[in-house]
Amino acid sequence: MSEIQILIVEDDPIICEDIRSMLSNVNYKTVGVAYDKKDAIDAINTLKPDLVLLDINLEGNFEGFQVAEHINNTKKIPFIYLTSYSGKQILDQAKKTLPMGYVVKPFNEKELYSTIEIALYSFSKFILPINLNREIVNSLIKTPLTQKEFETLKGLHEGKTNQILAEDQYVSVNTIKSHIKNIYEKMNTHTRLETITLLNELLR
Repeated sequence: MSEIQILIVEDDPIICEDIRSMLSNVNYKTVGVAYDKKDAIDAINTLKPDLVLLDINLEGNFEGFQVAEHINNTKKIPFIYLTSYSGKQILDQAKKTLPMGYVVKPFNEKELYSTIEIALYSFSKFILPINLNREIVNSLIKTPLTQKEFETLKGLHEGKTNQILAEDQYVSVNTIKSHIKNIYEKMNTHTRLETITLLNELLR
């Protein structure tokens, strides 16, 4: 799938549905929902989301921090905390796990969207190789990328949605989806996360 795929980790089903609706309204795809720590870790391992929205307090415990540790130790994907807590002690503990955002409930669609956009962009800058150019990338894969495919690949790293990529390149969303499909085929990947991970491994 070429859409940005987001995993929701939240123990309140009603809030989950609200978040799912917000994500749909701003053209993100909810790839899964987890209600506790075990389900969250299983979903992260199997669904390979591009970003995780992570409640800190799961089932009355601060198990969101343990999920964050799993992400940092294994998957290296961006996550954003969703929480009712804004006290200094919780904030200090949260900062140590290196989230890409911290949203205090209740929040609205605009707040969630802007936080996700900034998180994806900031994470891409954190992991994106400095010397990224088409010639280097093409020298490392069997089938070379066209210029438009390479521009799309850079956009994926920056966390851009298909709509934004289409506007940047003055083409249709379907054209962007076609570019992404070609990128996946040429790099033998299936998701944005796999593509970004492979590229970083190749360029190390």
